[in-house]
Amino acid sequence: MAVVSERPSRPRTARSYYWMVLPALVLFFLFHTVPVLQGIYYSLTDYTGYGTYKFIGLKNYLNLFQDEKVWHSYVFTFQFALVSTVLANVIALAIALGLNARIKFRTAIRGVFFVPNILAILIVGYIFNYLFSNSLPYLGKQLGIDWLAGSVLADPDHAWLGIVAVAVWQAVAFNVIIYLAGLQTIPAELYEAATVDGAGPWQRFRAITLSLIAPFLTINMVLSLKNFLQVFDQIVALTGGGPGTSTQSVSFLIYTNGFQGGEYAYQTANAVVYFAVIVLVSIVQLRILQRREVSN
Repeated sequence: MAVVSERPSRPRTARSYYWMVLPALVLFFLFHTVPVLQGIYYSLTDYTGYGTYKFIGLKNYLNLFQDEKVWHSYVFTFQFALVSTVLANVIALAIALGLNARIKFRTAIRGVFFVPNILAILIVGYIFNYLFSNSLPYLGKQLGIDWLAGSVLADPDHAWLGIVAVAVWQAVAFNVIIYLAGLQTIPAELYEAATVDGAGPWQRFRAITLSLIAPFLTINMVLSLKNFLQVFDQIVALTGGGPGTSTQSVSFLIYTNGFQGGEYAYQTANAVVYFAVIVLVSIVQLRILQRREVSN
């Protein structure tokens, strides 16, 4: 008599799990998806933020490409983001390599380096604003250093460097933690074997360290560029978009002109375009860095 074996039934997901997820899903839909859809709709109108409005189609999107103010904000934002991303990752990797060495109080020092990441960006910005506008100029006058005697934030050509300094100082903290996690996955035997084979410090760094922490480098580079492209708080606290409009980022322009300048629908269209730009840049960057991981 043949015995018919029954297939093991798949474990059913308890209904309680769905009920636990449902509130979060509803809140996400109400406070994220619905506003996004509303924003896309308003971008196709001439809505100023109040009163009546009418549907105008893609006119706002077409005007964006002819607006010098918008182009300037994009150029400034990408210039700032690229410089800040490189500096933050180079500095963070250097600090992580130092902290990964056998030094005393290593754990405590790691905690100290992470402090900037938990501080409020606006508070940090206002503190640095005072330093750039008062303390450093005073120090420059006392030392007779002309280029330091004036506030860098008042110079249209160099004010963005002050924003870079603050943003990088705060972003390095998070990047250090990621790089430390990556460095701790590298077996010490690899370095010992490379040293025996006659490899120098730079050769060990390039052939072993960079190759094995490539996934962590990808994470930091993608997140850093994305975050720096959305720079806003540092500009509010340091320059307010000035002098003039020299430090207006895309996010700052969307906020000020959209909520205070009567360009709600126009800047909403700008926000939609910028969202697409950030997503595209992140995907391209991720693909390039992941190919580098495979090649290594």
